[in-house]
Amino acid sequence: MGLISFLKNKFAHRKDKEEVKQETPVVEEPKEEVPAEEPAPVAEPAPVVEETPVVEEPTPAVEEPTSVVEETEVEEPAVQPEVEQPVSEPVVEEVKEEVPVSQPKVEEPVVKEEVKTEPVKELSQKEKEKEIEDKYVAGLDKSRIGFTERLKKLAAANKVINQDYFDSLERILIEADVGVSLSLELIKETAMEASAKKITDSHELNDLLIDKMFISYANKGGSFSTDIEFVKDGPTVVFMCGVNGVGKTTTVAKLAHKYKTRGKKVLLVAGDTFRAGAVEQLTYWAGRVGVEIISRPNSDPASLCYDAMRKAVDEHFDLVLVDTAGRLQNKKGLMDELSKMVRVIKKVIPAAPHEALLIIDANTGQNGIDQASVFKEAVSITGIVITKMDGTSKGGIILSIRDRLALPVKFIGLGEKMDDLEEFDLDKYLYGLLIGDEEE
Repeated sequence: MGLISFLKNKFAHRKDKEEVKQETPVVEEPKEEVPAEEPAPVAEPAPVVEETPVVEEPTPAVEEPTSVVEETEVEEPAVQPEVEQPVSEPVVEEVKEEVPVSQPKVEEPVVKEEVKTEPVKELSQKEKEKEIEDKYVAGLDKSRIGFTERLKKLAAANKVINQDYFDSLERILIEADVGVSLSLELIKETAMEASAKKITDSHELNDLLIDKMFISYANKGGSFSTDIEFVKDGPTVVFMCGVNGVGKTTTVAKLAHKYKTRGKKVLLVAGDTFRAGAVEQLTYWAGRVGVEIISRPNSDPASLCYDAMRKAVDEHFDLVLVDTAGRLQNKKGLMDELSKMVRVIKKVIPAAPHEALLIIDANTGQNGIDQASVFKEAVSITGIVITKMDGTSKGGIILSIRDRLALPVKFIGLGEKMDDLEEFDLDKYLYGLLIGDEEE
């Protein structure tokens, strides 16, 4: 019994020492050297080594700090999953929500359909006439400024009509590319009628001159048709020719666009087989307009024409537009090539080509008349297409062509857009050339 009480007192005394030692490291917790100081006091009670039960009991005192460490470790992973869970979940939700973003694309065709429905509203005949008339006025702006303004200045400077007035008027007509012979004829007829009607006012004389221009164009003989006349059976073949740089390929594309919008099945023939980029250029236009094309680069254009006519007959095309290489009118070999192409076309379709249109740049002036004369010998030209009328100040070329060649002007280019190629209208032409700006 004495021994037990001795041990209890000894243990209690040692426990008190350990509690004192534990209080001091609590203050020094931020320092990592505290655990190194703990074994030092353990070495002091040497006799306790014999007492084995005393060694087992200090272990629970050592477990107390370890339990504190375990609690802190448990708290740290508890925070991490809470942060990871909200990060991963919204990522999945965002991917799912992005899927319906592609759904608005389905609505695009609906918008296109609405745009397509706009042209369905057909304009009245008066509205169509007014729209074309406005194009003539805009397209002939440069020519009107150069021609009409000079007529106005002449009328303002000469209150009395005399020979000097007529001499000045003749010069204005010639400089506007009306041509020398036609200018002299118009002045002569205008002067005779002015004398007979005793017209002395210069403005009335200008109106009389416009009437003479109209009558001169209408009475020169030959066809007066401006549209392409389609044949009832089989395709209608239109042969296009002209010198380099007049805009043949672009004109072919504009004609294709014009008649495709009228419901015609159109085939383009890339007959300019050797010029670099010619086939690619026409192929581009065919894709843009939405018509078929037959081409064979670096091949015989006559052979290509033969295959094109077979295709047009077999596949029931309504209109065939044959593009050709630009050539100077003084190159006999190239002009003979045009004649060969026409002969080959006739082997498949005897009545073809139904139209042979000569493309003339309005800026070439009287040189365009010389071109037309030579082309007319190689190919039976049926009509003229005047391009780039919006870029010239000499709008009288149309009257001169009609006077010299007795050929009708079928189409007139009034701009660069696809729908700026209009059927030639003499009334609108004279209105846009002479009168259009008086209302401005």
